[in-house]
Amino acid sequence: MTKGTRFARISITLPRELFVAADRRARELDRPRSWIVADALRGYLSGAPARPRAVKEPTNAPYSAAPGLGPYRSAQLEADLALTPEQRVREAEKTARVTPRRASSGHRLLLFDRYEDYLEWTRNQALME
Repeated sequence: MTKGTRFARISITLPRELFVAADRRARELDRPRSWIVADALRGYLSGAPARPRAVKEPTNAPYSAAPGLGPYRSAQLEADLALTPEQRVREAEKTARVTPRRASSGHRLLLFDRYEDYLEWTRNQALME
């Protein structure tokens, strides 16, 4: 590592299945492979048990100062930030299933590649009514 740089380049040899698993996890998290390795090393060196970690975001972030965000919504936001990304997605899916859909304004733009596609769409619409 040269003086004044924050990062060091290393070369390591891993079992193939571990390399593939790290690559898969990096894609899932939309992170570089080096981030996955560095995160695993941080966890190992801290002595913490290996487990998925929750996203560490400050709960006193600008959210609490946002206008119109009352104490109940702030508490909900803090609880949501304590969840792992996977748990957040699951909770959002549950909410989407029980939340009624809003009525649309009735305006929509439909595009068809061919006239035949338009005719098929109109036939399907007639069957649905």
